[in-house]
Amino acid sequence: MDRFQELVDLVQTFKVDFDKFYQKNNKSAGVRLRKHMAQLKRKAQEIRNEVQDIKAKMAEEEGGNTPDSPTV
Repeated sequence: MDRFQELVDLVQTFKVDFDKFYQKNNKSAGVRLRKHMAQLKRKAQEIRNEVQDIKAKMAEEEGGNTPDSPTV
């Protein structure tokens, strides 16, 4: 759950710039918002890679059969 909390905390730090850009039409806040979104994208990719690695390790421990792969 630490990863989930990291995402929640990260998104909450964007709130001020979201409000300034969308409600007050502050262009500088839009630049910062784009930076925040890029940071969120990097964090999401990091988590996706981690999930993929964990699934691969789980598959190795189970003998190579993954739930996603069909058994013949």
